[in-house]
Amino acid sequence: MNIRAHVSVVFHLDKCIGCHTCSVACKNIWTDREGSEYMWWNNVETKPGTGFPTQWEDQENYKGGWVLENDELKLKCQKSKLQGLLNLFYNPNMPGLEDYYEPWTYKYEDLFNAGPSDDQPTAVPISKITGEQINIESGPNWDDDLGGSNLYAKNDPNLENLSQEEKDLMLEIENIAMMYLPRICNHCANPSCVAACPSGAIYKRGEDGIVLINQDKCKGWRACISACPYKKIYYNWKTGKSEKCILCYPRLETGQPPACFHACVGRIRYLGVLLYDADRMPEAMKVADHSLVESQRSIFLDPHDPKIIEAAKANGISDEFIDAAQNSPVYKYVVEWKLALPLHIEYRTSPMLFYVPPLLPVMGKMDNGIYEHAKEAFFTSIEKARFSTKYLAGLLSAGNEEIITSVLKKLLAVRYFKRSEQLHDIDKGAVEAIMREANLTEKEAEEIYQMTSMPTVYERFVLPPLQREEAIETKLDPEVCKGCTGCGELNTPKRGL
Repeated sequence: MNIRAHVSVVFHLDKCIGCHTCSVACKNIWTDREGSEYMWWNNVETKPGTGFPTQWEDQENYKGGWVLENDELKLKCQKSKLQGLLNLFYNPNMPGLEDYYEPWTYKYEDLFNAGPSDDQPTAVPISKITGEQINIESGPNWDDDLGGSNLYAKNDPNLENLSQEEKDLMLEIENIAMMYLPRICNHCANPSCVAACPSGAIYKRGEDGIVLINQDKCKGWRACISACPYKKIYYNWKTGKSEKCILCYPRLETGQPPACFHACVGRIRYLGVLLYDADRMPEAMKVADHSLVESQRSIFLDPHDPKIIEAAKANGISDEFIDAAQNSPVYKYVVEWKLALPLHIEYRTSPMLFYVPPLLPVMGKMDNGIYEHAKEAFFTSIEKARFSTKYLAGLLSAGNEEIITSVLKKLLAVRYFKRSEQLHDIDKGAVEAIMREANLTEKEAEEIYQMTSMPTVYERFVLPPLQREEAIETKLDPEVCKGCTGCGELNTPKRGL
């Protein structure tokens, strides 16, 4: 058994309001410089939609991730060494700038230096790469909130497995439903980008599993961009190096959550530690698609088990990391409650970012046009949902609808349980039947409610303290510190958001 500790995250999609505050926070810190204008290490997509870059989920085109052939995992973009070599010189599956957008600015001097005229002066858009005037035809979040129509939604690759009737139900203008999907690098446990890099520049940190790129080793081959199925690695056209989300590891090392987590208005983001058996990882990704979610869960280890704790310490995992794993909200959502699911696990990279499916598109409208809360609504609302469970299954469970239905039933059961407590308008027998159907106890329902609706910052972000944090804490005088956030530190018990 090879026990590793991995910093992992959960995004609760039922709480995301699509405000893009996370994206702006990340942009201002990490990619607000020449060569990275088009990079969005954090972005929020509207689903159904084509995403960023355009149709990144179409692996028949981009060929990212792993494929299972003859019981062996192989990179989809380079199934042989010869193909990998040839792809360095010409890669037809590489996303082009048109799949992102060409970064631009405006010729502001035309405004500032304009002389007297009867016409209103305008600033024309010019490319930040070539300096030439361009016509803006796409940009970041170009189809945000469906762009006012269902035009982009119709091109969503996830709709391919739906029947025409299901597509019509999701996409007709008067009935259309949507959800938000925030995305960062998944910091996968089985990353295809690391395997594809010919210069060995990409690596996983042994202490916490964060995937990073060594800028000194990177030669700009861009094989990592092709291999990453989530297209969360970008090429800096100015430096000639690849760049990606680093999970704000300088902040983690001082006990602070990543910038996008800290800025999140909806408080949808949770961060914690998972212990897993690295020896079982390759085999866990070799099962059939419909079994991948449970197979991944099986490698996560119980941090309260004395035998696991002993083996973890023997493998060099500190007491602080073990303690963080024992209090991890990610472990609760992923393993205990089985509510959080990985994005497109059929790519077999074992992503360590998990999503709680959104409930609102399921409950958003019933046949009579109002929200139902009777027992009958519980058993029928999922089947009659505007937002297809088959679509959600394609996103979050490799097509396994049973898993999605199980999660939605639990989320619905928590909602009915708390409604019966607070409004007393649902028969107790009906609530008990709903709880049994969802395979949920009252204790679990209360814990899920507390963690979802009103967790403290210390419950959402359980960070293992590191040596650098201890060094910074010595600079803070507890008698002087008033608990504000002016210094930017979040290390002391007095500190809050």
